Amino acid sequence: MMAMAVVVLFVNAELPASFYDAMGKMKNEDILCVKNYQAGASITESYTDFESLDKDTTVVSRSGGNNSSNAFLQANINSLVVGNARLVWQSINPSPELSGRHSMLSRNEENLTGAFSIERFILLAFNSTLGGHSEWLPCS
Repeated sequence: MMAMAVVVLFVNAELPASFYDAMGKMKNEDILCVKNYQAGASITESYTDFESLDKDTTVVSRSGGNNSSNAFLQANINSLVVGNARLVWQSINPSPELSGRHSMLSRNEENLTGAFSIERFILLAFNSTLGGHSEWLPCS
């Protein structure tokens, strides 16, 4: 019978100072961007330079297949933040004009700094087939 000895050597290696400098200069970022071309809708949720971030975001994007009137983009955002936040959503007409450009129908931008809570429900739908409304953004 043969006995084997396993020797494990632990090495305590120092990392270069440039590593610690780079780690100290890193900024916290959490960015989500979702686009639904068929609905002509996009949503961006961005958090930067935050000390604390607790977020729960749910996004649903559906296309209508050959029928763009069933396309939509919806987001449910709940966040507790100490830092910076930026929420942007917009809707454009998915059918181009004669010039080939898509006209913008609505746009909203929200920039926040400090300690705050965000609760948003955003629904962007082509022809607003959801709920039977004829507007891109529902009135609140």
